Parts: sequence; structure tokens; C-alpha cells
Amino acid sequence: MKTTPLYQAHLRHGGRMVAFAGCALPLQYTSIVEEHLAVRRKAGLFDVSHMGEFLIRGEEALPFLQWATVNDVGKLKVGRAQYSMLPSERGGVVDDIYLYRLGEAVYLMVVNAANIAKDLDHLKALARGFRVEVEDVSEATALLALQGPEAAAILQSLTGADLSARRKNDVFEAQVAGRPARLARTGYTGEDGFELFLAPEDAEAIFEALLAAGARPCGLGARDTLRLEAGFPLYGHELTEATNPLCTPWAWVVKREKDFLGKEAMLASPCREKLVGLVLETGIPREGYAVLSEKGPVGRVTSGGYSPLLEKGIALAYVEKEAEGPFFVEVRGRAVPASISPLPFVPLK
Repeated sequence: MKTTPLYQAHLRHGGRMVAFAGCALPLQYTSIVEEHLAVRRKAGLFDVSHMGEFLIRGEEALPFLQWATVNDVGKLKVGRAQYSMLPSERGGVVDDIYLYRLGEAVYLMVVNAANIAKDLDHLKALARGFRVEVEDVSEATALLALQGPEAAAILQSLTGADLSARRKNDVFEAQVAGRPARLARTGYTGEDGFELFLAPEDAEAIFEALLAAGARPCGLGARDTLRLEAGFPLYGHELTEATNPLCTPWAWVVKREKDFLGKEAMLASPCREKLVGLVLETGIPREGYAVLSEKGPVGRVTSGGYSPLLEKGIALAYVEKEAEGPFFVEVRGRAVPASISPLPFVPLK
């Protein structure tokens, strides 16, 4: 099993280690609820070094990425980032990604950890028709995520860069605790925050400096409950190679005015299901639980759990497009009433 550059630091701070996407990572340090609320109210620090990073550069990097992703890369200026997806030839989703433009013909793509090998093969196959290089720099990159309403103040205490001048989705170079870093005002929690791309040998020093400045270490458990409250998708759950993104709440990322791989198949695929947010009166919904109407099964939960802010069970679920409520979720043999909720489940800044 792989470890991140912060493995020993996680053990020192009491991290309960688990295997995730072939890597040893902390599930939690104290409790998932405590860590979740720390991010919502103050600031939490996550080790996300297991994620994959690809450098994409060359004179045809832009047309290549326009073909390989669904968002409009032509609108991405140097020093900016955008959420996007890698479409398949059949119009499904190979992965959801974040793309950062570092220079005129240099881009950084962050992909999901479990998809690194698949995505790399996919992109390299597509790149054969373009003057472009796709390089996997995952092993040479450590990644931290500092998230929460106090994240900017904590990071500002360790850098001379003026963070107040930086907007969401900005990416820039700076010194943090005396070490070089690439900072991006992005994240996966719904809160304000920064992701820090680092050399592996600098990760532990910056991790400890951020904790000393007031951040709380957080694990995978809180990362998942935070993204669920924020109504964000998780690849393999809400998004798969069988998912048409036009049939999801993230259809906005697909720019139909440009050409991309699988566009015709995507546009031709009917939307028989819709993704909804559900709040349960009692019980905790889990992935795979059936969604019911008074006529019988109409869908399935793709992600579910406990919302520490709502103090209730919440879920993302696909239901039949024409299905009508009231809805229920089958929890351990009981049909528990569930109400449709707009996304995100909780107000976010």
C-alpha cells in the first residue's frame, strides 16, 4: 500500500489510518462530526496527496483539452481554474476533474485517485492526434487542502502573498512557512479555502505550520460528509461512465457550443432519471438503499450519511424522471419518509 509524505505526521497526531484508493490515509483523528464542524465553523486541514496530477503542455494543449474535456478551456485564463469532466466516446463520464492553467500552453489537471491509471491511458490515447505532452506528476506532488471560514486568515499568517486579492479559482505561486508552494483557492467542502501543491519534502513542515497556526487535522470521513452536505458529486457514485452529465445538476459544466469527445452520443442519450437531494425524518441512508414512492421502487441512493449541521440523514439519489412523491428510503426494511431538498443541503458561502 502506498503512503503519502505525511504518513508519520498522521500517526503522531492520532490519525486512524485506513486504505483508500490504494493509499494509507486518516479516516479521522478524533470524530468525524467534530472534524466536520471544525471545517464549517473554523478551519480544517486535509491530506489529499493521494489525488492524481497531470501536467499537460505543448503548442496544441488548448485544442487537445477542448476535445478531451466538456467545459470551455478557451475561457480559462492563465492563473485560473475550472471544474470539468472527461467525457467518454459514448457520452458518459471517465472522471470529473479540476483544470488549472499555469501558463500560455501549460495546464495542471487534478484527477481522482482511483482513476489515475485509467485517466492517464485515456488522455495519452487522445493526445496522439495533437502536439501535446501528458505527464503524470502525481508521485512528485503533495497536496493539502485548508478549508473553512478561517482558512484565509490562517494561511495569511504564513505567507507574504496578499490572499485578499485572490478570488475563488485563482491559482498562483507563493512562499508558505518559508517553502515554495502553488496555491489554488479551490476545494471540495463548500467552504472558502485553499489547496496547496507542494514538493513532497516540504509537505510535513507546512502541514505542521498550518496546524500550529490554528487549523485542525481532518480525515476522509469528514471530507465525505462535507462534500455530501455541499451537494458535490463523488466519482463512482453520482458520476460514472454510464452517467450522462446532462441529466445531472452538473449539466452546467457541459458547453454544448464546442466540440468534444462523445458529444453526439451525450446529446442523443435520453434522461430517464434525475438526481435529487433527500432529507430523512429518521435513520441514516446509505449507498444502494432503494428510493420508493407509493407505487413502489423508483430509484436508488448514490451517496448518503449524517449531516452534522442538519442533524439528520441526507442523501443524493437518482429517481425516475417521471416519479412523483411522496418519497421514502428503505432503511433496514423500513420505508422512512424523505423530503426533496435543494442542493446544497446547507447554506454555504
